[in-house]
Amino acid sequence: MYRFKCVTPLISLSARTWQSSAALTSRQNLIKHRRYSTKVTAEPFLNGNSSVYVEEMYKAWLENPKSVHKSWDVFFRNAENGMAPGSAFLAPSGSVSCMTTPCASSSAAQPRGAVDTKLIDDHLAVQAIVRAYQIRGHLVADLDPLEINSATIDAENEEEMRSKLLATYKYHTLYNLAEPDMNRLFQLPPTTYIAGDGHQLTLKEIIDRLENIYCRNIGVEYMFINNLEQCDWIKKRFELPNIMEMTNDEKRTLMARLIRSTRFEEFLAKKWSSEKRFGLEGCEVLIPAMKRVIDMSSALGVDSFVIGMPHRGRLNVLANVCRKPLEHIFCQFDSKLEAADEGSGDVKYHLGMSHERLNRMTNKNIRLAVVANPSHLEAVDPVVQGKTKAEQYYRGDEEGNKVMGILLHGDAAFSGQGVVYETFHLSDLPAYTTHGTVHIVVNNQIGFTTDPRCSRSSPYCTDVARVVGAPIFHVNADNPEAVMHVCKVAAEWRKDWGKDVVIDLVCYRRNGHNEIDEPMFTQPLMYKKIKQTPLLLKKYSDKLINEGVITREEYESEVAKYDKICEEAYQAARKETVLQNRLWLDSPWSGFFDHRDPMILPSTGVKEDVLQHIGKVISTEPENFTLHSGIKRILKARSEMVARREADWAVGEALAFGSLLRDGIHVRLSGQDVERGTFSHRHHVLHDQERDKVRYTALNHIDPQQREYIVCNSSLSEFAVLGFELGYSMSDPNALVCWEAQFGDFANNAQCIFDQFISSGQSKWIRQSGLVVLLPHGYEGMGPEHSSARLERYLQMSNDDPDYFPPENEHFELQQLHDANWFVLNCTTPANYFHALRRQILLPIRKPVIMMTPKSLLRHPEAKSSFDDMAEGTSFRRLIPESGAAVDNAEHVRKLLFCSGKVYYDLAKERLQKNCVDGIAIARVEQISPFPMDLVRAEILKYPNAKIAWVQEEHKNMGAWSYVRPRFETTMKRDNIEKEINYVGRWVSASTSTGNKYAHIMEHSRLLKEAFE
Repeated sequence: MYRFKCVTPLISLSARTWQSSAALTSRQNLIKHRRYSTKVTAEPFLNGNSSVYVEEMYKAWLENPKSVHKSWDVFFRNAENGMAPGSAFLAPSGSVSCMTTPCASSSAAQPRGAVDTKLIDDHLAVQAIVRAYQIRGHLVADLDPLEINSATIDAENEEEMRSKLLATYKYHTLYNLAEPDMNRLFQLPPTTYIAGDGHQLTLKEIIDRLENIYCRNIGVEYMFINNLEQCDWIKKRFELPNIMEMTNDEKRTLMARLIRSTRFEEFLAKKWSSEKRFGLEGCEVLIPAMKRVIDMSSALGVDSFVIGMPHRGRLNVLANVCRKPLEHIFCQFDSKLEAADEGSGDVKYHLGMSHERLNRMTNKNIRLAVVANPSHLEAVDPVVQGKTKAEQYYRGDEEGNKVMGILLHGDAAFSGQGVVYETFHLSDLPAYTTHGTVHIVVNNQIGFTTDPRCSRSSPYCTDVARVVGAPIFHVNADNPEAVMHVCKVAAEWRKDWGKDVVIDLVCYRRNGHNEIDEPMFTQPLMYKKIKQTPLLLKKYSDKLINEGVITREEYESEVAKYDKICEEAYQAARKETVLQNRLWLDSPWSGFFDHRDPMILPSTGVKEDVLQHIGKVISTEPENFTLHSGIKRILKARSEMVARREADWAVGEALAFGSLLRDGIHVRLSGQDVERGTFSHRHHVLHDQERDKVRYTALNHIDPQQREYIVCNSSLSEFAVLGFELGYSMSDPNALVCWEAQFGDFANNAQCIFDQFISSGQSKWIRQSGLVVLLPHGYEGMGPEHSSARLERYLQMSNDDPDYFPPENEHFELQQLHDANWFVLNCTTPANYFHALRRQILLPIRKPVIMMTPKSLLRHPEAKSSFDDMAEGTSFRRLIPESGAAVDNAEHVRKLLFCSGKVYYDLAKERLQKNCVDGIAIARVEQISPFPMDLVRAEILKYPNAKIAWVQEEHKNMGAWSYVRPRFETTMKRDNIEKEINYVGRWVSASTSTGNKYAHIMEHSRLLKEAFE
């Protein structure tokens, strides 16, 4: 196994750490002020080392005087009774000779009443040895099944280091313990459990037991955890004698699972030898490991498991962990089968599923969902966490006792992909925690062709988990019984502590990156060793046969049984004529589509009294609450606005949220600073100015029967948080889930989620999602990074055909929505924003929406909507046509300007100043994709003599221009309109915006001038 730079001897480093003078001085000062301080602290032998040891002994003595050696009992009693410093120690009859044999002479010469410093120093040395193993034992554990430990950065020192660390009968001399001391009895400190119920062991027994616990096939990395109770919990699970023993029945079950794992891969290799399948060869123990985690968690009450994983081993997990019918898997190898349902599909090793089955170990029904994942390793991590969180929320599982996540990782991706770090940092946040995830790393000790010396700077690929205090259990994957134990402990850890835990399965990859890749090109020595390494199944079956746990005949019978299952499934698969993509759906919505007419477009308006009630609630000061004076002004302004039956952007949003909550729809808004709003416009969470943690969310006080509104500031992450909210939106279609970027272009950091999941998820995996993505967008002179949300990128990923004008009928709008992969909006009014949010829930389908949201319009005096525009009978407007004087002067209108978003208000103002309101018509395209060709056509036909232009703030190579131009042309071709669509906007640029305020103003002025020429 590759571990870097660990050349400092185990004991010597621990000793140096132990004797840090600053830390010891602080420790001594702390002891003096504790409630159990006595004259013990005045003893002359209380130096830095001994003070720690004596403190621990004293605490043990206070709890039970019989738990310490008799000499300590006498010492503490004398000290408590007021004996002068230096006189408290009296060696009891026979005790010193017992403890020091055969070195009794060291204490025999001591006068009665003198302190035996040799005895104390020896016990301190033993305590330091124990602690050294607990802290650093994992560094020399036998973890690598290939035994190529020498392949480290410091390879030339590896053997020397290992000999020093494992020469257990030599390095004790660092603490002045001689060879004869190996048979001496030592009182064990209360920080270890290696003696079980006992309190004493010989030095030889102490070292032997520590070696077996910490330096064999399990490396326990946990002493970095700051919580002492948690460290103590882990010690008990590994140090207690015989804690890792397995029954014969458990061993037989393990063998049966290994047979399935191994023979499945061999069957695929035999039937489809030239196909990529990213098999599990070299880590066959993963299947028993996952099943052990699931079995233990099921016994502890969990009944739903959300699983995320890369492509390696996915088919095996689907077959042997989730028990997906084998014939469904085998059909994916037949490239001649066509899909019977929608979508482009995906390669077989990216697919997910959802399945309910009986867990035979616990006789409980469990649900297993494997989330579909692209080749972008680790991208699925936050999606799994979000889906898990949502299921916990809907089930009222506040402690994560019913639903849990399991994440599988590769070693190179776990240390290399930043989203892993981002996801870990969500693990303890109140609005994102799933109360512990079990992470299993399939540690191949290699990336694609890159070995760890070139792919990470940390000793382990799992070091990222240390930042959240997650224990890390490294284990040699060729010792399946050790793997079973760490999996059991991991499941118990999650149950007891509700925190993440990592299992590092140190294994190898028997093939290359895939089955047709040649690994000898780049790792010749490693793969020579791999070719010489026998299969785990053979090694473990031979072991059990030799132990008499199973017979050779039983083993062969089990193999033949599973081979027969595979062959029968293969024959059944050959009879299939089509592929059923829906069988691979990871988040089915049972019954959601059954009672909805897919061609009914609902009204999204709300009754006037509902609007008034919500408006009053969101503008009323809470009782017994000290508000900031600025918040009082905002609430007052909202109250006055509601009285005028008007809504600005913030009020329009609140009315949409509130009306949905009142109708029983759960609403969740997440992102950076969303509680207040980046631009201080939302203020959905009010903070008491005099009391900490006293908060008030008005939208949770709309109606006693309403659903909960969750609005939560996220960590400073886009990739993980957007992925989390996508996962959250997948669980229940009857929820409005929104993610807002701080600025629209910050969403760049989450581009993988947009590309691989949101835009294409339905096409690849038949997965629908109603996620709302809010991206602040608009050119106000704030520079390149705070102007554009990169509208053009989302339009480029839209799937509507620019050269096709759909048939015009009563279902035109809804058919476009059905066919689209997502909606891209750039609204100009609070009312349309209100309707867009409500439409997400009221539509008979679920599609993501990418919404450009305003910044300056949040307080623009013209950007307000009347309640009339949100009342019953109203709905979302895909295009807002000209409604002024130009409508009555259509024949003489000389120019028709189409635009979208904030620039409309600039155009309207400029038109008024130029006194050409009757000669220039302005139409707003609110829904850019799918493009409203029918409404655009009607608007063009309305002004037969007008020139047509598209106006945008963005540069010509950005914004909507490249998307709308061919669609305008297709629209005009339908009626043989021989006009050109002209461009008005900024020139092409590599940067989204100038950083110079004056240059921005000049560009904007030129844009407006050109629009009205």
